[in-house]
Amino acid sequence: MEADDPERYIDGKTMMINLGPQHPSTHGVLRVRLELDGERVVAAEPIIGYLHTGFEKSAESLTYQQCTTLTDRLDYLAPMTNNLAYVLAVEKLMDLEVPKRADYVRVLFSELTRVASHLVWLGTHVMDLGAMSLFFYTMREREIILDLIESTTGVRMNPSYFRVGGLAYDLPEGFHPKARDFVKDFPRWLKMFRDFCEGNPLINQRLQGVAVVTQEQCLAWSATGPSLRATGIALDLRKVEPYAHYEEFEFAVPTRTGGDAYDRFWVRFEEMAESMKIIEQALDKITPQGDYVTANRKVALPPRHEIYGNMEALIHQFKLVTTGFTVPPGEVYQGVEGPRGEMGFYVVSDGGPKPYRWRARTPSFYNLQTLPIMSKDGLVADIITAIGSIDIMLGDVDK
Repeated sequence: MEADDPERYIDGKTMMINLGPQHPSTHGVLRVRLELDGERVVAAEPIIGYLHTGFEKSAESLTYQQCTTLTDRLDYLAPMTNNLAYVLAVEKLMDLEVPKRADYVRVLFSELTRVASHLVWLGTHVMDLGAMSLFFYTMREREIILDLIESTTGVRMNPSYFRVGGLAYDLPEGFHPKARDFVKDFPRWLKMFRDFCEGNPLINQRLQGVAVVTQEQCLAWSATGPSLRATGIALDLRKVEPYAHYEEFEFAVPTRTGGDAYDRFWVRFEEMAESMKIIEQALDKITPQGDYVTANRKVALPPRHEIYGNMEALIHQFKLVTTGFTVPPGEVYQGVEGPRGEMGFYVVSDGGPKPYRWRARTPSFYNLQTLPIMSKDGLVADIITAIGSIDIMLGDVDK
């Protein structure tokens, strides 16, 4: 049967059904229009937009600092990496230097976020396949990471912690011991997860040789992250275009060559171990005391003791709170390596305190385009496997 024949289901040769947008295994409000020949998938069409919130247009009405509240809510399981891509873009446009200690803290929380995001993926993906127990263990470990984030930012999700010029606050007292306890304890849980999954017939039978996508197809559709690295291309922006002093950290870029759901599974799994190496190195680099925000008073709020005794500091504070800082005219793009691939922001400034144009390059949107390719000629049940193996986030897709 030809895949491009639009009349075949009308003639009764195939059947058209909808998967989602309310199905729990679509990981959000995703609708997939499936054309089936029995249990075999003839064509799969992702239909998106159910979560569209207009972030990019909304940003044009906010000051540059206020835009961090929007970046949190794109990929809401990885808000820190969203924040990082955006603030780096604005700082590049302003040619603004950030204290090195602030960058180390950014790296620390970006990697904690990566591990937390992968833990959600691991627990839900395996649960989609039919194994329930692992989900509870992965959520337990994620809670420890969220506790660390909450102790610093005051919230568990959407922290808006990274700011243009540095950080919103310094690390709290007692953060280092708690973080080191997690670094010390997590490897044994990661080993338990590996022991659970390696050789597991459920994992092997549901993932091996399923939802295959080639290098050429990934490149043609701009897929990045684990989806691309599972085809053998070791593209990681932390290595090829280092930012936030990532060049000072030692870590490997896990790759596989099969391009199937099984290889995407193990690439993400191995990434958690590499992120833990970065987290440990970052903790070693972060000094107990030091600057966490730029000294440029036209960008960062002055300390309170300066406001009370210095008229210039009071004026800076008033201007920043009421209208925000201005950014020189120009345009810039900055990408970072998020848990799902390249997260980037294209920012255009007209010289005012608000972005003239603000566009997010979200990885889930591009990676989802490979779903029809990897689903064709597979089984209906393999659609669930394919969606979980891409690890989409619908806030990231719809924006």
